Amino acid sequence: MKNFDPKNEAGQYIAPQGLYERNKARPFLGSLTANRHELVAGEWAELVLTYEVGGSGLADGAWLKLAFKFYSDWALFQTSDPAAANYISAEYQAGELVPGQSPATVQSLKVRFDQKGHERPFQKTVIVDVVDGYLNPGDRIMIRLGDRRHGGPGTRVQSFVEKDFQFRLFIDPLGSSKFAEVPGDVLLNIIPGEPSALQIITPRLVNREEPFDMIVRADDAWGNTCRNLPLAGSLLLSGANGEHHDFPFTLAEQGWAIVRLGGIRLGHPGEWKIQAKVEDARVANAQAYVNVSTEANALRPLYADLHVHSDDTVGTNDTLYNLSYGRDVAGLDILGYTANDFNITEQRWDKAVALIHSLNEPGRFVCYPGTEWCGNSCAGGDRNIVFLRDSKPLFPFDEHGRLVRSFEWNEFTHGTLTPGAWPVDDLYAAYAHDPEGHLMMPHVGGRRCNLDWHHPELERLIEVSSAWGQFHWVYAEALQRGYRVGAAANSDEHQGRCGGGVPATAVFGSRGGLTGVLATQFDREGVAKALRARHTFATTGERSFASLRQAEHLMGDAYVPELSVPLEYQVLGDQGWEEVSLYAGGQRIWARNLHEELGLASNRIRIRLGGARIKDRYRGAYWTGEVQVTGATITDFSAFGLDHPEQVCWRNDASTIGFRTDTNGDSDSIEIELSNLAGCKIMLKSRIDSYIKVGDPLEPQPYVHAPEVKLELDGDSLLATQQLEKQLPGAELKVAIERITDKELPRDVSGQIDLPALELESGREHALFITARQRDQSRVWTSALFLSL
Repeated sequence: MKNFDPKNEAGQYIAPQGLYERNKARPFLGSLTANRHELVAGEWAELVLTYEVGGSGLADGAWLKLAFKFYSDWALFQTSDPAAANYISAEYQAGELVPGQSPATVQSLKVRFDQKGHERPFQKTVIVDVVDGYLNPGDRIMIRLGDRRHGGPGTRVQSFVEKDFQFRLFIDPLGSSKFAEVPGDVLLNIIPGEPSALQIITPRLVNREEPFDMIVRADDAWGNTCRNLPLAGSLLLSGANGEHHDFPFTLAEQGWAIVRLGGIRLGHPGEWKIQAKVEDARVANAQAYVNVSTEANALRPLYADLHVHSDDTVGTNDTLYNLSYGRDVAGLDILGYTANDFNITEQRWDKAVALIHSLNEPGRFVCYPGTEWCGNSCAGGDRNIVFLRDSKPLFPFDEHGRLVRSFEWNEFTHGTLTPGAWPVDDLYAAYAHDPEGHLMMPHVGGRRCNLDWHHPELERLIEVSSAWGQFHWVYAEALQRGYRVGAAANSDEHQGRCGGGVPATAVFGSRGGLTGVLATQFDREGVAKALRARHTFATTGERSFASLRQAEHLMGDAYVPELSVPLEYQVLGDQGWEEVSLYAGGQRIWARNLHEELGLASNRIRIRLGGARIKDRYRGAYWTGEVQVTGATITDFSAFGLDHPEQVCWRNDASTIGFRTDTNGDSDSIEIELSNLAGCKIMLKSRIDSYIKVGDPLEPQPYVHAPEVKLELDGDSLLATQQLEKQLPGAELKVAIERITDKELPRDVSGQIDLPALELESGREHALFITARQRDQSRVWTSALFLSL
């Protein structure tokens, strides 16, 4: 297209000298730059982003949106206290004028932060309003994230690593609230911090003489695996019979700081202790356990994460990075890639499926493609679909050319939303012709699953834990409704750290999860059969093990039981089991309290906080409080279940402990040793706040149904009753003060349960499952045995 030529076409007119040429040379929408290009995950920093106004200028009443992706846990920005953390500001700098040009008339800039200020995925937004005037091309707006000029510490950067973290600027040049994207995002490389601790990845149960691999890696304080760190160390395995094996290693010099020790065989049955250490005082040693079964020629339990995102949709880093991390860093046996169905382009889907097929390696790493159907809860709610066959998945169209997305929308599309497979009834119709080729899992995340809908042939598992939180209630509800579903747990990882997931500080504030799979063969077909047979257990991200069976019947089976044959259970962990419970649907019908069995201490108590405010997206309960003891001195205390460095407890004085944490269905605890329990008084008080989605992050938003909680009792009453628990309105929201043992809790708990003693009602089916909790508040759930009496 031919451009205008004012000098030759416009005739005589008046204009600032040289301004036309200068503005024509500028990008029309301007440009965005930053003073930093690399940040350390979780560091405190001041980041300055500068927008230079382009040829368009900015009209009186215009506004700008500096946006980044919603899954980032970058600390929430505030504008009310310049001396406090995470303060943001915006300032105007006039550009150079040419002869005859009037200065801009802008009076000031007003800045605010809105977590949902723009379209997904660029939802988190710093908004700058132009007040009383316009801006000229070449003027600058400087946005300071973590402004330190008033004495504040800066802003806490997101806690997980990311290559090419994006800040994207949208401007409203005409003051009409019609936004345009400024070309050229600011890209930051967010890297791991200093090494903090080793991690050992190992199966928890192997068979005698069965070869298996172990991974040792070095992580920073936020759980990011370090890079380019060739530390030398050793891995020591100690058996109960006094047998030892010592494996020297060196972490990788290039790439992730990991080492994989393959083909390990242990012949002596029983528990083996594993210890890893390196020659670096900064790095804490690691410890884990593996049990060797007396069986031979069988397959160990496999560990799966069937819900993993990449930057194809709303994840961090690309698909190859995430799949490689799952295999090489997290040591997964099975991985399910997940694409938000409305969000992924067909081109990216086809590329991802080809990559998944190329990485699938029977005997080492089984990988499946999958989607997340993202229907609203009123239409059925989130369902994950795992495509179990080797053939091309039926997505985004079925064999009849019908769209099987919930709808199609992403940052590359515009216009009206057109529904596809909506509501979930249509999704069932798309895959019901081949149930053996598909696994559907209802999911509690943002758009939580609605159990008014259920397809018995497709929905064989339900997700009881993920990075969104723990959802014992959804599993119990499904079984209470009579649905035959087994237990699954996955990371739903958005932050590039699948395999259980490392908690972040925002809505993905829980440990994540893993699905244990009891398969007879280690390939797609064998794993698929085990998943659909519900031969599974769920963990909160750890390599724990759980089993419930009756004779030859495994958890997940439906059958008529022999009443004279007892149920058998076993749980294996690494922190010590404190509680094992048997549920029939939503009702607990049998339990073991390992604290009581070992003997309760006369001077040790525990404060336990748990649950969530609501069942929907922003479910976190944010606790800020203290434990006060009178008539005794606190001699020692320890916290368990805290998920990241910003969940903390501390000593105020000899008789008071303060705490700040949040729970998303999980539990956090503080164990306290007292000089004496008899004769003392204990008071727990806490404020319970909501997640700050809208408003000033420095102003707490009390949970409307339980803004505060207070428990008081005397030590003598606790010695008599052993526990005081208070149920609060919410999703399994509760607090407790309870006595605990001072003995070491067992890592291996097993036993038998007599069926007739349970007094189960005849003439109906009963769904019986085991759930257990460790001292560190990690949990396991088995799939149910479905017994028809």
